[in-house]
Amino acid sequence: MSLAHLKSGTDIRGTAMGENNELSDEVIRAVIAGFVVVLEKKTGVRAADMRVSVGCDSRLSSERIKKAVIEQLLASGADVGDCGMSSTPAMFLTTVKKGYTGAVQITASHHPADKNGLKFFTAEGGFEGEDIAEILSIAERFDASPYRERGEYQSVDYMSEYAHDLRVLIREGIGADDFRHPLRGFSVAVDAGNGVGGFYALHVLKPLGADISGSRYLDPDGRFPNHSPNPENEEAMHAVSRAVLESGADLGVIFDTDVDRAACVDRDGREINRNRLIALASAIVLEKEKGATIVTDSVTSDGLARFINETLGGCHYRYRRGYKNVINEAIRLNREGVNCPLAMETSGHAALRENYFLDDGAYLMTKLIIRAAQMKKQGKCLSDLISGLEEPYEAKEIRLHIQCPDFKAYGSGVIDDLTAWAKKQPGVTLADDNREGVRFSFDPAHGDGWALLRLSVHDPVLPLNIESAKAGGVQQIEDQLSEFFQAYDQLKA
Repeated sequence: MSLAHLKSGTDIRGTAMGENNELSDEVIRAVIAGFVVVLEKKTGVRAADMRVSVGCDSRLSSERIKKAVIEQLLASGADVGDCGMSSTPAMFLTTVKKGYTGAVQITASHHPADKNGLKFFTAEGGFEGEDIAEILSIAERFDASPYRERGEYQSVDYMSEYAHDLRVLIREGIGADDFRHPLRGFSVAVDAGNGVGGFYALHVLKPLGADISGSRYLDPDGRFPNHSPNPENEEAMHAVSRAVLESGADLGVIFDTDVDRAACVDRDGREINRNRLIALASAIVLEKEKGATIVTDSVTSDGLARFINETLGGCHYRYRRGYKNVINEAIRLNREGVNCPLAMETSGHAALRENYFLDDGAYLMTKLIIRAAQMKKQGKCLSDLISGLEEPYEAKEIRLHIQCPDFKAYGSGVIDDLTAWAKKQPGVTLADDNREGVRFSFDPAHGDGWALLRLSVHDPVLPLNIESAKAGGVQQIEDQLSEFFQAYDQLKA
């Protein structure tokens, strides 16, 4: 059977319900057999000596898939710690804090309810794309014969330990007179989107004295009946904004399904996500890490760059789109001696060096809540930290679909041609800090903004991002670029 199509970057993902079920029990067992082989290579630990933790999100298919995962691990000779419903960051931490050889998380993040997938970890971090490709290649040759000695099963409640550690972080971070209840008098409306994140309201914030009465959709429900569990989703962000305004909360927090991403809303209902969230996280980090480098993905705004570089006194470093790319580049920079405490993508993936460079939405929100509680005592709110952030007047993304089979070569050719075109245009300046595709600025007479054309990480698409500081500027920039794209008959918007 061919399984290569299940590779989604550094995850395995596919339809898990209905007639087009791509993640049948047979497929899952084959994939886990491949995972065990790759895990042996990565860790040097024989299958018979492995301890592997397994967790899942709230999807309707997750429990079925978890059973198949556990059965194959046991049949391979590995011992299994069944962590039940868990966040993805918590599953990684089982390898760091509990000594598991590897971890498997069953989740498809914010994708529709009929989807599901697998993420894999060791104490060194998440698996890379090449690891996933190797797992699927081995899975295609799956041998169902069991190992001579079956592994042992254990039920593990790691989420309680994870929540405890977050409570300790808040207590120590705020340092309130009432040490056990440092959030007394502070209200947070948590929107878990019926994913895993309800634990944060119930088992982290509430025991610390926070008022969580404005919270919504805390109960796990794999149908996701209220809105998409996605901090980038407009409807989801409007929902948490309404929750804050209707309850009078000091802060709103929203998670994706498996809690590796998050965003927030201030007491006025103002959404703090994408560039605003990166600016806020940078402001908090750079208070202690003066002059440090912040790595982001390539589509961050010019205003964010100026805010980090000039207002905060840090160094903004744009890198390739994709949260693993951003995290890995931050790790590489630190190894080369560059002080880089934060890697963050506009999607809401945020990884702090102090937290193993783990993209953990609950950890990020914990850092923000500590600062917000401190600021409330001063009569301020989190938005005050980013009051100097310049935001675009207009923004737009256009997805240009590549119609030919060799889309990577064609897309790269278009990017090279656009780079040459931009060098010849009046009022256009190529960016000197770009590391993906081609990015250039337009002076006030030609649109007063910037554009970035890059090749999608996975799809035959050239995303074109445009921002402008004035009304009509995006259209002005788009009109100039349309003349260039007319020559490419294999592109379709």
